[in-house]
Amino acid sequence: MNIDQALEHANAFAFPDFLLAFGDEAIETECAKNEEAIKILTEAFMTQDNPGFGFDLVLELADRNRELADQLESDRVERMRGLNLSRGLSDDDLVRAIAKLRRCRPETVLKETVQRRQPIATAYAGGNGMCGTVVGIDIETTSRHPDRGRIINIGWELMELKADAEPYGAASLFCGLPAEYEQKGVPLANIHKITWDNVKDEKPLRENPELQAKLLQVLESHPYMAHNAAFEDSWFMLNLKGYAEGRKAGRIIPIDTRDICRNLDRETQFMPFDAKPAALENWARRRGTLAPDQAERHLGLDDADLMLRTVREEIRERNLFKA
Repeated sequence: MNIDQALEHANAFAFPDFLLAFGDEAIETECAKNEEAIKILTEAFMTQDNPGFGFDLVLELADRNRELADQLESDRVERMRGLNLSRGLSDDDLVRAIAKLRRCRPETVLKETVQRRQPIATAYAGGNGMCGTVVGIDIETTSRHPDRGRIINIGWELMELKADAEPYGAASLFCGLPAEYEQKGVPLANIHKITWDNVKDEKPLRENPELQAKLLQVLESHPYMAHNAAFEDSWFMLNLKGYAEGRKAGRIIPIDTRDICRNLDRETQFMPFDAKPAALENWARRRGTLAPDQAERHLGLDDADLMLRTVREEIRERNLFKA
């Protein structure tokens, strides 16, 4: 599929009832086409100065895809190949993130690393240290795939990057699901423990313009930290109106705390991969922000708070706060 075909597919009339009559395989085939078009159009929008279409077209196609995926069993949805969950932030994103943390120009980070043939991540420990205010955020979802599932819980806090900082401005919100999930059950509840009673009276995020506007304002107010920020970035891209435009314009800057862990915490270099040394739960135990007998909650605000406190301890231990 090329960009013209992707545009044609996104603009075509959809006949979901027709597809339903042909069973699960027909739904899967249509989802695959939708998701290929979403990937092509997202890449074009983010890389071209004048892509010739607005990103609302992509959001509407993702909404259409979710409605189809709702007709499948959750296990089947998760087994389907996905295209639109990024595995990591780009090098350009890492450069912008480090520059924000250190209050320097991106060109300075590039000069210290790429031009000297050093990994970009070495720049976390460069310059005169880190400072400023960040937003810590975490989401819980009904799927691994941002074009099939829904965000059902969001939590965020702010924190100044200082050795004695405490997170503040906490917010924790649930988002609703379509009515059929009362009978089907909330997907991935074995991980996040969110039940129908938690979400039954809430609007779905995509049907709540007030919450979307508030969340966008928060994400544009300061750089945001998330553990494996590519996950939040991928989900916000296809679920939050205005996010793609903010990312493209540089108003929204994600910072991956998992990347910070891997590059500042020297213990990760000597631990086996299967021990998951960069997982938030394990990192927090090493930094003393989570007791050995405690577990990560897998709820937005709880995990955002744990992440911010763990980042603070890591930066303090490395003496990397700006004096």
